[in-house]
Amino acid sequence: MSQDGNKTTDAPDAETRDRIARQFIEAIPHAAALGMRLDRLGAGEASISMPWNADFVGDPRSGVIHGGVISALMDTCCGAAVLSHPTGARSTATIDLRIDYMRAAKTRQAIRAVAVCYHVTRSVAFVRAQAFDDDDENPVAAANGAFTLER
Repeated sequence: MSQDGNKTTDAPDAETRDRIARQFIEAIPHAAALGMRLDRLGAGEASISMPWNADFVGDPRSGVIHGGVISALMDTCCGAAVLSHPTGARSTATIDLRIDYMRAAKTRQAIRAVAVCYHVTRSVAFVRAQAFDDDDENPVAAANGAFTLER
């Protein structure tokens, strides 16, 4: 307890949270292999994009990116949102992630995931995410997940 009677917290400041989230993404080999780039990080929010790559096409006839690549992007983005949450997570892991694929991503377009950590308990964080190509009004996929929250 602090002198004013409020609980003190060991939660890291915003700069430390950002550093932890960026290191998390940089340490994941598949994030580098897929060309993921952290575009934005806020308090419990993240946006990560990756370029279209012919090596990640699931259907050679249509040129559509494989769903597994999109799920990896969304999972990574959700983890970054958890790590950037003001409660001060120092590490996280996926407990459960449900992804609904709504349509095929347009061929030869980058994919961007946006995630929000909207609720945390003592040990679990709950996250929502969407993935988009160039059409911000029509998501490629939507996800809901639960992640460990280690402080």
